[in-house]
Amino acid sequence: MQTELNFKRVSVVGLGYIGLPTAAVIASRGVDVIGVDVSEYAVNTINQGKIHIVEPDLDMLVQSAVTTGKLRATTQPEVADVFMVAVPTPFKEGNRPDLSYIETAVKNIASVLEKGNLIILESTSPVGTTEKMSQWMSEVRPDLTFPHVQGEQADIQIAHCPERVLPGYVIQELVSNDRVIGGITPRCAERAKQLYKIFVKGDCLMTDARTAEMAKLTENSFRDVNIAFANELSMISDRLSINVWELIKLANRHPRVNILNPGAGVGGHCIAVDPWFIVDSAPEQARIIRTAREVNDSKPHFVLNKVRKVAAEFKSPKIACMGLAFKADIDDLRESPAVEITQQIVEEQLGDVLIVEPHINQLPDNLTADHAALVQQAEALEQANIIVTLTDHSIFKQVKPSILSEKVIIDARGIWEKD
Repeated sequence: MQTELNFKRVSVVGLGYIGLPTAAVIASRGVDVIGVDVSEYAVNTINQGKIHIVEPDLDMLVQSAVTTGKLRATTQPEVADVFMVAVPTPFKEGNRPDLSYIETAVKNIASVLEKGNLIILESTSPVGTTEKMSQWMSEVRPDLTFPHVQGEQADIQIAHCPERVLPGYVIQELVSNDRVIGGITPRCAERAKQLYKIFVKGDCLMTDARTAEMAKLTENSFRDVNIAFANELSMISDRLSINVWELIKLANRHPRVNILNPGAGVGGHCIAVDPWFIVDSAPEQARIIRTAREVNDSKPHFVLNKVRKVAAEFKSPKIACMGLAFKADIDDLRESPAVEITQQIVEEQLGDVLIVEPHINQLPDNLTADHAALVQQAEALEQANIIVTLTDHSIFKQVKPSILSEKVIIDARGIWEKD
């Protein structure tokens, strides 16, 4: 059986928030890593020893790996011993999973596959995707055998190992977190485990591919349901004229209660997406999971209605939207409810919009308008008469209450506990 010493070259396909840190960490262990991405900008940036995303400590890791020659990026797949797929898995109309990125990636990989290669899918995926991946590659390479047909004796080994890291702590958690490794066969799982033990200090727990896929979806659906309870509680409290932040603090004094804090909704590439994969696979059974998604998807509309009501009371409303990222202290805008709310405020022209997002340098196209501008925090707080807090960035928490005394506050994150 192949050992970790045979993993001389690893290819990471998809150099985003998961792929690039993974590539850099593996390269830091002395393994040659080839990163593959469709973005020429990302490839060129990485090959200069720089990064195109925001993640603590990643810049130093990438610079070191590129300087030592252990990490190189390209737009085309090349021969390797292991291929790790970390491409997006969004959903399309009707909240149906979009597997086109994975299909395109693995079919491109198939052209350079050699007998003995290991393919690992890290992208969070609906149950059955790893098996589909094996089928897609077998159609491109009929000269090779794949585990969905040939089992343990297949030329190519395929496994699923979903990422489970927190933005802002990715480098640390890639190494310290336990990993769930699901193989199409036990041999596939064992080979994948050998690779992860090169850099993972946590436990590597082996199972089958379907269970591994469902494990990641379950983790994020559990979190989504708990967030939905908090978000629903905030809407109920608003209706009953109760301060939800005080309410939650009091309820959490119970020794067996731990209610999360509500927000403007749920964003990111995982929690806002993954539960729909379960709903799509088992629509009649996934009733709580579906309802939680609907509650969390409705929260931005709740916040937006409050902004509409307040803006209508001003002759010349100046609205400061504080934060666009889906969580604190990162630059990731994917599926962000803050972006959704801000975009609607801009499109409805509810007033002049001052957007504060300290982790980006320019607004996305959907927020570009004559009456909207990306500004510094001090300017927004000085000029605005309405402040809408959508992300709890650390810098926002440093604002002195006296600065806010003459403002109307819609605080979806509870930073100032004024609403």
